[in-house]
Amino acid sequence: MKQPLTVAPRSVVNARVLRPSRPAALNLLAGLTLAALLAGCAVGPDYHRPTAPIGIEFKETEGWKAAQPSDDITRGAWWEIYNDPVLNRLMPQVEAANQTLAQSEAQYRQAIAVLRGTRAGELPTLNGNASATRSGNGVSSGTTTTTTGTGIGTGTGTGTGTGTGTTIISTPSSGSSIRNQFSTSLSASWEVDLWGRIRRGVEADSASVQASAANLAAARLSAQSTLARNYFQLRVMDEQKRLLEATIKVYERSLRLNENRYDVGVSARADIVQARAQLEGARAQAIDLDWQRAQLEHAIAILTGQPPSNVAIAPAPLNTALPDVPVGLPSELLERRPDIAAAERAMQAANARIGVAKAAYFPTLTLSASGGYRNSTFADWLTAPARFWSLGPALAAPLFDGGLRRAQVSQNEAAYDAQVAAYRQTVLTALGEVEDNLVQLRVLASEQVVQQRALDAARESLRLTTNQFEAGIIDFLSLVTVQTTALNNERTNLTLLGNRLAASVSLIAAIGGGWDQNLAPPVKPRPQD
Repeated sequence: MKQPLTVAPRSVVNARVLRPSRPAALNLLAGLTLAALLAGCAVGPDYHRPTAPIGIEFKETEGWKAAQPSDDITRGAWWEIYNDPVLNRLMPQVEAANQTLAQSEAQYRQAIAVLRGTRAGELPTLNGNASATRSGNGVSSGTTTTTTGTGIGTGTGTGTGTGTGTTIISTPSSGSSIRNQFSTSLSASWEVDLWGRIRRGVEADSASVQASAANLAAARLSAQSTLARNYFQLRVMDEQKRLLEATIKVYERSLRLNENRYDVGVSARADIVQARAQLEGARAQAIDLDWQRAQLEHAIAILTGQPPSNVAIAPAPLNTALPDVPVGLPSELLERRPDIAAAERAMQAANARIGVAKAAYFPTLTLSASGGYRNSTFADWLTAPARFWSLGPALAAPLFDGGLRRAQVSQNEAAYDAQVAAYRQTVLTALGEVEDNLVQLRVLASEQVVQQRALDAARESLRLTTNQFEAGIIDFLSLVTVQTTALNNERTNLTLLGNRLAASVSLIAAIGGGWDQNLAPPVKPRPQD
């Protein structure tokens, strides 16, 4: 007697299907453990900063004060050593409204976002899906069946007869087939970073973020130093304007004196003409300063992010004393200069991208899993019989690419070599800028001493010559010559002072200003339109 066939409940059947066997679970665990161990390695060269051609000390530091930890330039607000309240008020506006800085800051935020996107590759991805579809096929045509029959009859008379009959049966066409499908699923996948491709990418983008931060600091320092130089040049213009206005008053007095002497017959008319020419020439020089000062004022307005029409800087005397700028060792430039830091970080990013390119030689391992419910009836959609799942690894290995990977590795190695050369060139340029400003300040200081002696002599000569002219001992042409010499010496002395102030600002910028590479710039919120 046959035993009846028994069927387990549907839930039990599905439970067995969904539950992996113990050996399969152990194999999966072992595979995950092996993948985690392999994920600890990363192909490609590890980064070591190349050497740069720097000297032991600066060549032009003779007579300069050595930098000490206690007298270093204030980090950040380096311009405060000039003790100028107007300059101190203008500098924060550069940080707040300068559009070049805004562009660099946006690029810094962009680099941070790129890094976040690269780091997302280290984590699994999870996706959900839900759908409901209703589908059907087209209307099928009807079928026709034909039946044919033949009969033969024999009568008692003389004759025979035959007959044929045909029966046609038509089947009506069936309606279209319509079905529903309801599905919901959840899937997860994770690329195991066996060869460090993702980690090298994170390393490269992290270095790019630091390079972007250094570029932002370099742009800030450039804008600040340019503003300081323009401001001091504007103050020199104010001093020259004041000098010319005082000179014009002296020339007006000389003109009146010559006119009076001519009226009494003591002086020739040529002296009056010479005095008037001298006066008008001084007035023309004073007027010429107006457009130069206006352009400097416009440049300051643009640096502070404002229209030129909104900025007006009142004339004021130049009371700024030349500060002592402490100069350290050449090796300190590698830590202070933001442009050197940016070049060095770009070099590290290029080195990491070599590892990204080399990781393409090796296979990628992706672990994926998915599961959900699928049924043609809505009422039975989210029930146990409608469940489905899948789980397993996927290994993809490149077999032939026509030399593409080798070319990409060579490309990234060449890019790294280019960055090394750019880094060393940046260091050399920085050393040259420091040496240039050191020698300029040293030579200008010596020139200022000699120029001051020349100015003192010109002032004394002008005093004596003026007394002689008023006493009638010498003619007016001799006085004009001495006055012209004195005016030229006064203007040269002011120009030298402006050049020394500009050189001191350039030196501070050349040694890195107040930049601190350990402080990352804050990320500003994106402005709303």
